[in-house]
Amino acid sequence: MNIGQLNTLRITKTVPFGLYLDGGKYGEILLPRRYMPEGCEVDDELEVFIYLDSEDRLIATTETPLVQVGECACLEVVDTARAGAFLDWGLPKDLLVPLSEQEARMQKGEKYVVYTHLDERTESIIATSRLSKYLSELGHYFTVGQKVELLIYGRSELGYKAVINHTHLGQLYENETFQALKVGDKVAAYIKLVREDMKIDLSLQEPGKSKLVTDDLIGDIVEHLRANGGSSEFSDKTAPELIYNEFKVSKAQFKRALGQLYKQKIIKLEPGKTSLL
Repeated sequence: MNIGQLNTLRITKTVPFGLYLDGGKYGEILLPRRYMPEGCEVDDELEVFIYLDSEDRLIATTETPLVQVGECACLEVVDTARAGAFLDWGLPKDLLVPLSEQEARMQKGEKYVVYTHLDERTESIIATSRLSKYLSELGHYFTVGQKVELLIYGRSELGYKAVINHTHLGQLYENETFQALKVGDKVAAYIKLVREDMKIDLSLQEPGKSKLVTDDLIGDIVEHLRANGGSSEFSDKTAPELIYNEFKVSKAQFKRALGQLYKQKIIKLEPGKTSLL
């Protein structure tokens, strides 16, 4: 059984105020009556989340929190105290971020990306915003082109800082990002490069395909122009997010497609305007 994660445990007995589950070396663990599924019997197995209640006793719930031990999530601070900040993670007892685990002092009402782990001394579940302390920045186990899941956790001078698959940290460059992002956003991405220092560069587009102008994109641009009477305000000066919303491609891809259409004398390019010839 793992504290802070979902577990499948066997029912050992039922009582008026709930039922008890076999927690192995931790003994019997209470599942309060309000969480009991109908028709439960001894020896049935239930999937439950195990955590410590307000009196630091192990307790089970059939509710699934917003984050488990070993995962990252963007959570809101609901209160602060001398002990630290308390985050809403979807359970009755809030999740603590001790002062020593705060990258910057957390403020009530704000949201932060945190990593959740067990305190080695007390086995209580705590969170930290000191991500680099627990997540690796080295890309030994990744390959170029590998698809990954990102959680945006901050900005840098070059773009966005992202958590990769809950285990690593990487860099997403703003000049290669074709949609507006904010802290807490989850996006699919690819490993663009593992640099000589083993740091990880990321891309929202699959490497090797981002430089290709597809026939579909060229066709979409021509159709867009026809649907708008032969001309459009979309040009090489249009904001990346507007291009992505309309064509679902990066600005670089869009400009390459315009260039190809221009060379083929299919369109005319003017300041802030594109027209069919």
